Amino acid sequence: MCVECKKLKDKLLRNQSKALIFALLLLAGIYGFTEKAMSQVDRRGGEGETRATGVETRGQGDKGDKGDKGDKEDKEDSFLSPHSPQPHFVGTPKPPISPSPHPPLSPFPTPQSNDDPMAQVTSVSQLKDVQPTDWAFQALQSLVERYGCIAGYPDATYRGSRALTRYEFAAGLNACLDKVNELIATATSDLVSREDLATLQKLQSQFAPELATLRNRVDNLEARATQIETNQFSPTTKLSGITIVGIQGRSRNRADIAPRDGKKDTEDAGTNINVISLSQLYLTTQFDPRSYLVTGLLAADGSTAPRFSNDVVLGYEYSTNNSVILSDLHYHHLITDNFAVMIGTAYVNMTTAFRGPNRVENAATGPLSYFAQRNPILNMGFGQAGIAFDWQFAKRASLQALYSSYNPQNPGKRNGLFDGNTTTGVQLLVTPTDAFDVSLYYVNNYSSNGCLLTFVGDECLTAVNSTGKSEPLQTNAVGATVNWQISSRLTLGAWGGYTNSYIPGRSGNVETTNYMVYLNFPDLFHKGNLGGIYIGQPPKITSSDLPVGNNVPDFINTGLGRRGGQPGTTTQIEAFYRFQLTDNITITPGIIHILEPGHTPNSDPITIGILRSSFTF
Repeated sequence: MCVECKKLKDKLLRNQSKALIFALLLLAGIYGFTEKAMSQVDRRGGEGETRATGVETRGQGDKGDKGDKGDKEDKEDSFLSPHSPQPHFVGTPKPPISPSPHPPLSPFPTPQSNDDPMAQVTSVSQLKDVQPTDWAFQALQSLVERYGCIAGYPDATYRGSRALTRYEFAAGLNACLDKVNELIATATSDLVSREDLATLQKLQSQFAPELATLRNRVDNLEARATQIETNQFSPTTKLSGITIVGIQGRSRNRADIAPRDGKKDTEDAGTNINVISLSQLYLTTQFDPRSYLVTGLLAADGSTAPRFSNDVVLGYEYSTNNSVILSDLHYHHLITDNFAVMIGTAYVNMTTAFRGPNRVENAATGPLSYFAQRNPILNMGFGQAGIAFDWQFAKRASLQALYSSYNPQNPGKRNGLFDGNTTTGVQLLVTPTDAFDVSLYYVNNYSSNGCLLTFVGDECLTAVNSTGKSEPLQTNAVGATVNWQISSRLTLGAWGGYTNSYIPGRSGNVETTNYMVYLNFPDLFHKGNLGGIYIGQPPKITSSDLPVGNNVPDFINTGLGRRGGQPGTTTQIEAFYRFQLTDNITITPGIIHILEPGHTPNSDPITIGILRSSFTF
């Protein structure tokens, strides 16, 4: 230790009031440097914060995001409002948090001490949360008992682990300096000499490089904060996304396909183990607290094809051959606190417009098959451009409605915004109790080629006739979904659906039915994990009496297309268990067993093994 430092140390030990001055001045200087740097970072970080209140209300199917916590508030938040989730996998922006209107409590004496019940303490033992084993006990003891410049909270605590604001620091420093001034004024000996001041000047000179280094570090931190602010992605747009990678394979099987004559005459050519991947990015731009724009990009590769039927299609299967496509483009606006609208040109359909009772509906973290995501009636039309609204007309009831078109960009015949595959739908969602949800829905669809675009079970309901084309269909569909949260660890649910379709201007109709019963087990064996069992029948043509040549079941049987329904009934049994490895990563093994695939009684059962991994950010 240098001679001057030793002299100063001895001098300070002899006079503790000077030691207090030196310590406080040094602390004030260091605090000023660090606080300046942190305030710069906090200010820049705060400016980039544009997220607003977000919720998880419903899943989005093969591109949906659904929480599995069973929070009843989810259903009360509009999918269209800033409270709703973004389609498919992302959450919504939330508004910046407002600063508290009340100043923080301070452990230092303040001018408002007459109104503030905090009292000056004379002994550190009066602070019940300060123990002799605390690392700062001696410092507090000195400040309380020797200098009397520390006050406690009304509950006789000091709260030493709470963060210190600049105002609180100034208040504490001022209280201690007042005490020091009092000691100086009443002292009889020489407290500060020219020799001491000269020594302090000499120390300042000796430590000038270190002080300069400290200043440089603060300047560098400011420069880095400025660079982050300049290069941040956007002050109003949030980037989020998901990546799914699934490994799957199905058992060897033989099927009775066209002509369906009771013979297993065709080997399934798609039983090799393969990889399916899907990645989505979302740009959610918040214009103001009541409106935002969603832009989605998607690239995917792999599928379950070749296959005999769409019974084996998985929820995350949407191959683009790794080409990037525009998956979403829709604008949301909250007109009133209870009424919101959505309008867009990409992925405006019932999976994004209707709230769903099943909170685990999610192809990334929920069921594995496409059929188990939701009632296939809600997939009908696969709308792209359209408009929708969501009206929360009562505390426990809401109404959603939608109009959408599948090929709005094509001006040709049987295409366009109004002449092609168009869908109109309405849903009533009621929550009579916190544990029980019921949704009722009606859908009207016009299909220019007789295919409903549900991608599950019997979706094409008119056969390719002698003209080489399939006839258009007008379809009316009704369905219902119920969800009962028996406990925080068990949910029972079911849905059912019925469709009735006809060829405009011609006699006859075709009818289909579907159903599903499911059990969800949130937090099974470990918090965040999820188990599920789903058993159901995909859409099945139960009756078809369209003009001869147009009926699908008999067209598969004989090629003639006479009236009649499907000869068998497909039953799907699915079980899965999701491991929540981190907040962003899940791994889900599962198995799907399909009886009488393609509603064909003589086809072999199919068993599919799946291992799906998902990463969200």
